[in-house]
Amino acid sequence: MKEALTLVERLNAHPDSRCWFVSWSPTGTLLASCGGDKAVRIWGREGDSWTCKSVLEDGHQRTVRKVAWSPCGNYLASASFDATTCIWKKKNDGFESLTVLEGHENEVKCVAWAPSGNLLATCSRDKSVWVWEVDEEDDYECVTVVNSHTQDVKHVVWHPTQELLASASYDNNICIYKEDDDDWECRATLKGHTSTVWSLSFDATGQRLASCSDDRTVKIWKEYPSESGQDLSWKCICTLSGYHGRTVYDIAWCGLTGALATACGDDSVRVFKEDDTANPDQPVFSLAAQMARAHNQDVNCVAWNPKEAGLLASCSDNGEIAIWRFQEED
Repeated sequence: MKEALTLVERLNAHPDSRCWFVSWSPTGTLLASCGGDKAVRIWGREGDSWTCKSVLEDGHQRTVRKVAWSPCGNYLASASFDATTCIWKKKNDGFESLTVLEGHENEVKCVAWAPSGNLLATCSRDKSVWVWEVDEEDDYECVTVVNSHTQDVKHVVWHPTQELLASASYDNNICIYKEDDDDWECRATLKGHTSTVWSLSFDATGQRLASCSDDRTVKIWKEYPSESGQDLSWKCICTLSGYHGRTVYDIAWCGLTGALATACGDDSVRVFKEDDTANPDQPVFSLAAQMARAHNQDVNCVAWNPKEAGLLASCSDNGEIAIWRFQEED
Protein backbone atom coordinates (compact mmCIF):
# COMPACT_ATOMS: atom_id res chain seq x y z
CA MET A 1 0.00 0.00 0.00
CA LYS A 2 1.56 3.28 -1.04
CA GLU A 3 0.15 6.61 0.05
CA ALA A 4 0.30 9.71 -2.07
CA LEU A 5 -0.40 13.40 -1.72
CA THR A 6 -1.65 14.93 -4.95
CA LEU A 7 -2.39 18.56 -5.69
CA VAL A 8 -6.03 19.37 -6.46
CA GLU A 9 -5.72 23.13 -6.85
CA ARG A 10 -3.73 26.22 -5.89
CA LEU A 11 -5.50 29.43 -4.95
CA ASN A 12 -3.88 32.86 -4.90
CA ALA A 13 -5.82 33.61 -1.74
CA HIS A 14 -4.16 36.67 -0.20
CA PRO A 15 -1.99 38.26 -2.95
CA ASP A 16 1.13 40.19 -1.90
CA SER A 17 0.53 39.05 1.66
CA ARG A 18 0.86 36.03 3.94
CA CYS A 19 -1.93 33.50 4.26
CA TRP A 20 -1.79 32.55 7.93
CA PHE A 21 -4.57 30.07 8.47
CA VAL A 22 -7.31 28.04 6.83
CA SER A 23 -10.37 26.52 8.50
CA TRP A 24 -13.10 24.26 7.07
CA SER A 25 -16.74 24.86 7.90
CA PRO A 26 -18.38 22.02 9.92
CA THR A 27 -20.04 20.65 6.77
CA GLY A 28 -16.76 20.82 4.84
CA THR A 29 -18.35 22.83 2.03
CA LEU A 30 -16.62 26.15 2.76
CA LEU A 31 -13.04 27.05 3.58
CA ALA A 32 -12.18 30.28 5.42
CA SER A 33 -8.73 31.83 5.05
CA CYS A 34 -7.08 34.85 6.67
CA GLY A 35 -3.94 36.82 6.14
CA GLY A 36 -1.69 39.82 6.40
CA ASP A 37 -4.06 41.80 4.15
CA LYS A 38 -6.44 42.17 7.18
CA ALA A 39 -9.12 40.19 5.32
CA VAL A 40 -10.96 36.91 5.75
CA ARG A 41 -11.96 35.09 2.56
CA ILE A 42 -14.59 32.38 2.19
CA TRP A 43 -13.98 29.74 -0.50
CA GLY A 44 -16.52 27.32 -1.95
CA ARG A 45 -16.46 24.61 -4.55
CA GLU A 46 -17.91 25.32 -7.97
CA GLY A 47 -17.75 22.24 -10.15
CA ASP A 48 -14.18 21.00 -9.96
CA SER A 49 -12.62 24.20 -8.70
CA TRP A 50 -12.66 26.43 -5.62
CA THR A 51 -13.72 30.07 -5.87
CA CYS A 52 -13.87 33.00 -3.49
CA LYS A 53 -17.49 33.42 -2.36
CA SER A 54 -17.03 36.41 -0.10
CA VAL A 55 -14.43 38.72 1.39
CA LEU A 56 -14.83 39.91 5.00
CA GLU A 57 -13.08 43.27 5.18
CA ASP A 58 -13.11 46.28 7.52
CA GLY A 59 -13.27 44.04 10.59
CA HIS A 60 -9.62 44.47 11.52
CA GLN A 61 -6.88 47.09 11.37
CA ARG A 62 -4.01 44.62 11.26
CA THR A 63 -3.14 41.03 10.22
CA VAL A 64 -5.83 38.39 10.82
CA ARG A 65 -3.96 35.46 12.39
CA LYS A 66 -6.64 32.78 12.83
CA VAL A 67 -10.24 32.06 11.88
CA ALA A 68 -12.66 29.59 13.47
CA TRP A 69 -16.15 28.38 12.59
CA SER A 70 -18.81 27.88 15.23
CA PRO A 71 -20.01 24.24 15.48
CA CYS A 72 -23.34 25.23 13.88
CA GLY A 73 -21.52 26.86 10.95
CA ASN A 74 -23.48 30.12 11.20
CA TYR A 75 -20.72 32.16 12.86
CA LEU A 76 -17.10 32.84 12.13
CA ALA A 77 -14.58 34.28 14.60
CA SER A 78 -11.39 36.04 13.47
CA ALA A 79 -8.42 36.79 15.74
CA SER A 80 -6.18 39.71 14.83
CA PHE A 81 -2.92 41.44 15.64
CA ASP A 82 -5.06 44.55 16.32
CA ALA A 83 -5.84 42.93 19.74
CA THR A 84 -9.48 42.19 18.87
CA THR A 85 -11.55 39.18 17.89
CA CYS A 86 -14.35 39.80 15.41
CA ILE A 87 -17.53 37.69 15.34
CA TRP A 88 -19.19 37.38 11.93
CA LYS A 89 -22.70 36.06 11.35
CA LYS A 90 -23.92 34.34 8.21
CA LYS A 91 -26.42 36.51 6.36
CA ASN A 92 -27.92 35.46 3.03
CA ASP A 93 -24.89 34.60 0.91
CA GLY A 94 -22.33 36.48 2.94
CA PHE A 95 -21.35 37.44 6.46
CA GLU A 96 -21.89 40.57 8.51
CA SER A 97 -19.87 41.77 11.48
CA LEU A 98 -21.87 41.04 14.61
CA THR A 99 -19.62 42.14 17.45
CA VAL A 100 -15.99 42.82 18.35
CA LEU A 101 -14.42 41.27 21.45
CA GLU A 102 -11.90 43.53 23.11
CA GLY A 103 -9.73 43.19 26.19
CA HIS A 104 -6.43 41.61 25.21
CA GLU A 105 -3.50 44.01 25.63
CA ASN A 106 -1.94 43.14 22.27
CA GLU A 107 -2.02 40.66 19.37
CA VAL A 108 -4.68 37.96 19.56
CA LYS A 109 -3.02 34.82 18.21
CA CYS A 110 -5.87 32.33 18.15
CA VAL A 111 -9.60 31.82 18.66
CA ALA A 112 -11.52 28.55 19.09
CA TRP A 113 -15.14 27.51 19.76
CA ALA A 114 -16.09 24.82 22.26
CA PRO A 115 -18.07 21.88 20.81
CA SER A 116 -21.27 23.19 22.46
CA GLY A 117 -20.94 26.53 20.66
CA ASN A 118 -21.62 28.31 23.98
CA LEU A 119 -17.98 29.03 24.79
CA LEU A 120 -15.16 30.72 22.90
CA ALA A 121 -11.49 30.85 23.84
CA THR A 122 -8.93 33.45 22.75
CA CYS A 123 -5.21 33.74 23.47
CA SER A 124 -2.68 36.49 23.00
CA ARG A 125 0.87 37.74 23.11
CA ASP A 126 -0.16 39.28 26.45
CA LYS A 127 0.39 35.70 27.85
CA SER A 128 -3.29 35.21 28.74
CA VAL A 129 -6.08 32.86 27.72
CA TRP A 130 -9.63 34.24 27.86
CA VAL A 131 -12.81 32.17 27.98
CA TRP A 132 -15.98 33.86 26.70
CA GLU A 133 -19.57 32.77 27.20
CA VAL A 134 -22.13 33.22 24.42
CA ASP A 135 -25.85 33.53 25.17
CA GLU A 136 -28.91 33.12 22.93
CA GLU A 137 -28.95 36.85 22.17
CA ASP A 138 -25.44 36.62 20.69
CA ASP A 139 -23.97 38.47 23.66
CA TYR A 140 -20.38 37.59 24.51
CA GLU A 141 -19.09 37.89 28.05
CA CYS A 142 -15.60 37.11 29.31
CA VAL A 143 -15.98 34.65 32.20
CA THR A 144 -12.33 33.94 32.95
CA VAL A 145 -8.86 35.26 32.22
CA VAL A 146 -6.16 32.67 32.90
CA ASN A 147 -2.48 33.58 33.14
CA SER A 148 -0.81 30.16 33.29
CA HIS A 149 1.83 30.82 30.64
CA THR A 150 4.89 33.02 31.10
CA GLN A 151 5.13 33.99 27.41
CA ASP A 152 3.13 34.62 24.23
CA VAL A 153 0.27 32.08 23.86
CA LYS A 154 0.23 30.81 20.27
CA HIS A 155 -2.74 28.47 20.08
CA VAL A 156 -5.91 27.32 21.84
CA VAL A 157 -7.95 24.22 21.02
CA TRP A 158 -10.99 22.56 22.62
CA HIS A 159 -11.47 18.87 23.32
CA PRO A 160 -13.87 17.44 20.66
CA THR A 161 -16.60 16.43 23.11
CA GLN A 162 -15.80 17.84 26.57
CA GLU A 163 -15.41 21.35 27.89
CA LEU A 164 -11.68 20.95 28.21
CA LEU A 165 -9.28 23.50 26.74
CA ALA A 166 -5.61 23.26 25.76
CA SER A 167 -3.15 26.07 24.97
CA ALA A 168 0.37 26.20 23.52
CA SER A 169 2.99 28.83 24.19
CA TYR A 170 6.34 30.43 23.47
CA ASP A 171 7.26 29.26 27.00
CA ASN A 172 7.62 25.69 25.53
CA ASN A 173 4.67 24.41 27.56
CA ILE A 174 1.11 23.21 26.97
CA CYS A 175 -1.61 23.93 29.52
CA ILE A 176 -4.86 21.99 29.96
CA TYR A 177 -7.80 23.83 31.55
CA LYS A 178 -11.05 22.74 33.12
CA GLU A 179 -13.89 24.66 34.69
CA ASP A 180 -14.30 24.54 38.43
CA ASP A 181 -17.17 26.51 40.01
CA ASP A 182 -17.49 28.86 37.02
CA ASP A 183 -13.76 29.45 37.03
CA TRP A 184 -11.37 28.05 34.44
CA GLU A 185 -8.11 26.77 35.90
CA CYS A 186 -4.96 25.18 34.51
CA ARG A 187 -5.17 21.56 35.68
CA ALA A 188 -2.11 20.16 33.91
CA THR A 189 1.09 21.58 32.41
CA LEU A 190 2.67 19.43 29.72
CA LYS A 191 6.43 19.87 29.59
CA GLY A 192 8.69 18.20 27.06
CA HIS A 193 9.23 20.49 24.08
CA THR A 194 12.49 22.43 24.20
CA SER A 195 11.25 25.43 22.19
CA THR A 196 8.02 27.25 21.25
CA VAL A 197 4.93 25.05 20.91
CA TRP A 198 3.12 26.35 17.83
CA SER A 199 0.01 24.25 17.53
CA LEU A 200 -2.13 21.46 18.99
CA SER A 201 -4.69 18.98 17.72
CA PHE A 202 -6.82 16.40 19.54
CA ASP A 203 -7.59 13.03 18.00
CA ALA A 204 -11.24 12.18 17.26
CA THR A 205 -11.85 10.79 20.77
CA GLY A 206 -9.99 13.55 22.62
CA GLN A 207 -7.97 10.97 24.58
CA ARG A 208 -4.77 12.02 22.85
CA LEU A 209 -3.30 15.39 21.92
CA ALA A 210 -0.68 16.09 19.24
CA SER A 211 1.66 19.08 19.58
CA CYS A 212 4.24 20.58 17.22
CA SER A 213 7.14 22.84 17.96
CA ASP A 214 10.03 25.05 16.97
CA ASP A 215 12.19 22.15 18.28
CA ARG A 216 11.23 20.39 14.98
CA THR A 217 9.38 17.57 16.72
CA VAL A 218 5.81 16.37 17.05
CA LYS A 219 4.72 14.90 20.38
CA ILE A 220 1.71 12.74 21.18
CA TRP A 221 0.26 13.09 24.69
CA LYS A 222 -2.27 10.81 26.33
CA GLU A 223 -4.56 11.40 29.28
CA TYR A 224 -4.25 8.94 32.17
CA PRO A 225 -6.33 8.72 35.35
CA SER A 226 -4.51 10.72 38.00
CA GLU A 227 -3.63 9.31 41.41
CA SER A 228 -5.11 12.25 43.30
CA GLY A 229 -8.26 12.33 41.21
CA GLN A 230 -8.03 16.14 41.13
CA ASP A 231 -5.47 17.22 38.57
CA LEU A 232 -5.35 15.79 35.08
CA SER A 233 -2.45 13.57 34.16
CA TRP A 234 -1.16 13.79 30.59
CA LYS A 235 1.98 11.91 29.52
CA CYS A 236 4.05 12.09 26.35
CA ILE A 237 3.77 8.64 24.75
CA CYS A 238 5.51 9.31 21.42
CA THR A 239 7.91 11.81 19.82
CA LEU A 240 8.34 12.15 16.06
CA SER A 241 11.79 13.56 15.37
CA GLY A 242 14.14 13.61 12.40
CA TYR A 243 11.41 14.24 9.84
CA HIS A 244 11.18 18.04 9.82
CA GLY A 245 14.03 20.26 8.66
CA ARG A 246 12.70 23.39 10.36
CA THR A 247 10.00 24.62 12.74
CA VAL A 248 6.74 22.65 12.65
CA TYR A 249 4.10 25.40 12.58
CA ASP A 250 0.90 23.40 12.52
CA ILE A 251 -0.50 19.94 13.05
CA ALA A 252 -3.88 18.48 12.15
CA TRP A 253 -5.25 15.12 13.27
CA CYS A 254 -7.88 13.82 10.86
CA GLY A 255 -11.08 12.88 12.69
CA LEU A 256 -12.09 10.52 9.87
CA THR A 257 -8.91 8.58 9.09
CA GLY A 258 -6.57 9.23 12.03
CA ALA A 259 -3.89 10.57 9.65
CA LEU A 260 -1.66 13.30 11.09
CA ALA A 261 -0.61 16.20 8.83
CA THR A 262 2.08 18.79 9.54
CA ALA A 263 2.97 22.23 8.15
CA CYS A 264 6.64 23.08 8.26
CA GLY A 265 9.04 25.98 7.79
CA ASP A 266 10.96 23.84 5.27
CA ASP A 267 8.08 24.49 2.79
CA SER A 268 6.82 20.90 3.13
CA VAL A 269 3.56 19.19 4.01
CA ARG A 270 3.85 15.72 5.54
CA VAL A 271 1.30 13.07 6.46
CA PHE A 272 1.93 10.40 9.11
CA LYS A 273 -0.06 7.24 9.70
CA GLU A 274 -0.35 5.25 12.88
CA ASP A 275 0.51 1.55 13.03
CA ASP A 276 -2.75 -0.14 14.06
CA THR A 277 -0.90 -3.14 15.49
CA ALA A 278 1.23 -1.14 17.96
CA ASN A 279 0.46 -0.82 21.67
CA PRO A 280 -1.84 2.23 22.11
CA ASP A 281 0.34 3.38 25.03
CA GLN A 282 3.42 3.25 22.78
CA PRO A 283 2.07 4.32 19.38
CA VAL A 284 4.17 4.09 16.25
CA PHE A 285 3.72 6.69 13.50
CA SER A 286 5.41 6.47 10.12
CA LEU A 287 5.76 8.99 7.30
CA ALA A 288 3.09 8.07 4.74
CA ALA A 289 3.42 10.98 2.32
CA GLN A 290 5.57 14.06 1.87
CA MET A 291 5.25 17.00 -0.50
CA ALA A 292 8.70 18.58 -0.35
CA ARG A 293 7.86 21.82 -2.16
CA ALA A 294 4.23 22.06 -1.17
CA HIS A 295 4.68 25.85 -1.25
CA ASN A 296 7.69 28.02 -2.16
CA GLN A 297 7.71 29.58 1.33
CA ASP A 298 6.88 28.52 4.92
CA VAL A 299 3.76 26.40 5.29
CA ASN A 300 1.72 27.98 8.10
CA CYS A 301 -1.29 25.73 8.43
CA VAL A 302 -2.78 22.35 7.49
CA ALA A 303 -6.47 21.46 7.84
CA TRP A 304 -8.33 18.22 7.09
CA ASN A 305 -11.82 18.46 5.65
CA PRO A 306 -14.22 17.23 8.38
CA LYS A 307 -16.50 15.31 5.98
CA GLU A 308 -14.41 14.27 2.98
CA ALA A 309 -11.67 11.83 3.99
CA GLY A 310 -8.24 12.70 2.63
CA LEU A 311 -9.01 16.26 1.52
CA LEU A 312 -6.36 18.56 3.00
CA ALA A 313 -5.87 22.33 2.76
CA SER A 314 -2.58 24.12 3.43
CA CYS A 315 -1.49 27.75 3.24
CA SER A 316 1.75 29.66 3.08
CA ASP A 317 3.70 32.88 3.58
CA ASN A 318 3.40 33.43 -0.19
CA GLY A 319 -0.35 34.10 0.21
CA GLU A 320 -1.39 30.83 -1.41
CA ILE A 321 -3.78 28.07 -0.40
CA ALA A 322 -3.23 24.57 -1.76
CA ILE A 323 -5.87 21.83 -1.73
CA TRP A 324 -4.45 18.28 -1.62
CA ARG A 325 -5.82 14.78 -1.79
CA PHE A 326 -4.19 12.17 0.40
CA GLN A 327 -4.98 8.63 -0.72
CA GLU A 328 -3.70 5.12 -0.44
CA GLU A 329 -2.58 3.63 -3.72
CA ASP A 330 -2.55 -0.07 -4.50
